[in-house]
Amino acid sequence: MLSRVVRPVAAGLGRSFCSSSQSNARVAVLGASGGIGQPLSLLLKNSPLVSELSLYDIAHTPGVAADLGHIETRAKVTGYMGAEQLPDALKGSELVVIPAGVPRKPGMTRDDLFTTNASIVADLTEACARHCPEAMICIIANPVNSTIPITTEIFKKHGVYNPNKIFGVSTLDVVRANTFIAELKGLDPARVSVPVIGGHAGKTIIPLISQCNPKVEIPQDKLQALTERIQEAGTEVVKAKAGAGSATLSMAYAGARFVFSLLDAMNGKEGVVECAFVRSEETESPYFATPLLLGKSGIEKNLGLGKLSAFEEKLVAEAMGELKASIKKGEDFVKSRSK
Repeated sequence: MLSRVVRPVAAGLGRSFCSSSQSNARVAVLGASGGIGQPLSLLLKNSPLVSELSLYDIAHTPGVAADLGHIETRAKVTGYMGAEQLPDALKGSELVVIPAGVPRKPGMTRDDLFTTNASIVADLTEACARHCPEAMICIIANPVNSTIPITTEIFKKHGVYNPNKIFGVSTLDVVRANTFIAELKGLDPARVSVPVIGGHAGKTIIPLISQCNPKVEIPQDKLQALTERIQEAGTEVVKAKAGAGSATLSMAYAGARFVFSLLDAMNGKEGVVECAFVRSEETESPYFATPLLLGKSGIEKNLGLGKLSAFEEKLVAEAMGELKASIKKGEDFVKSRSK
């Protein structure tokens, strides 16, 4: 009786979590023992798209791997711990997810994480450039507006840079926008789809509610409040957890959603679209999140901003200064590191 109840539920966690296809993808999670890394690894272990799951962290990974290894799904799980085991964790990986880094605490912005997380991301992406240069790289570690430029500069330094394979995972902004609009309008959140463009911090997060599917009508005063809630949703969680962490479970869900979409596209599925923060020529900012058509080799086509409302055009203009400053901060970090 139990298996009849549990297995169908486990197989259907959400719109992006169901897939009839299988692939033989080796996926590495760097930071697998952390608050995001553990639930993210659990969701990846549950997917038929993953055949090998390589877990890396500076502590506790063998225990996490042993625990996940007892789950009755096909992905083989291996744990690696410490810098000396990082090359083995990465070798043969087709997709690497990096949730490693310190979480936000009350009163902190994502930018306050820069000093610690910039070094962590630089070290990990340096290892990726050396040991799995052809892999898709999915960065969750904040501040994403700076850690993606860091990743780019590291890959350029090693001569293996491919802009179609480096993604800043901003999916949580989309997940939150879908959820909050559904709550406000009494809709099924699984049927709401809102593109979120710009960056992945504060006012750089720009939900395109005018492009929501299904179409929704929201008065201007409520639109402003809704937009601000989406932009500050991470702080909402940080405050609610009162010093015990940041958005870990929802970020793990969103990270898994993005990984599964990318694996589906790599596996030949057509029409897969997700928003992500990537190298871009769509605006005056050298990096910008927009909807992307994904394919076997990563980004197949940048779908751009689409038609914006006057309110959304204003949000884009207001985000540019902060966005460009965060990008420059990441690029300057790599320059100073290589001196």
